[in-house]
Amino acid sequence: MIDEEKDEAKRPSAETTEAWIGLMRVRERVLARIETDFKAAGLPPLGWYDVLWELVQAEDGRLRPFEIEARTLLAQYNLSRLIDRLVKEGLVRREAFDADGRGQWVVITEAGRTMRERMWQTYGPSIEAHVGARLTAAEARQLAALLAKLR
Repeated sequence: MIDEEKDEAKRPSAETTEAWIGLMRVRERVLARIETDFKAAGLPPLGWYDVLWELVQAEDGRLRPFEIEARTLLAQYNLSRLIDRLVKEGLVRREAFDADGRGQWVVITEAGRTMRERMWQTYGPSIEAHVGARLTAAEARQLAALLAKLR
């Protein structure tokens, strides 16, 4: 009987499960709509913006790959390929910082800053259309406060 009680204590309530399912579904739908807006504007995927944004926010516009991974939702294997693509497009560059060249920075270029700004011209209105326009200011504050509790 005690083991059954422990199992029940570990299970989420129906309300928690419903909140989780709603959060995941909304996340996927809003991200899909934003990606559609990016594609319609001829822009690269949202993941590019996330990396460029983190680099713009970083001191000297540079971060180590593991720092980018920690600040974004991108898995390491996806991030490596994305950085390769950003380098190829001239939006970032790699700089060695160890004498042996094994450690590296990812540094945003001026072209990367310009692309991030260009992407924001679509991203900002897309956030407003798919989130802001559907919530009052009070609801947006309430949602932000609730989500902050989950961080």
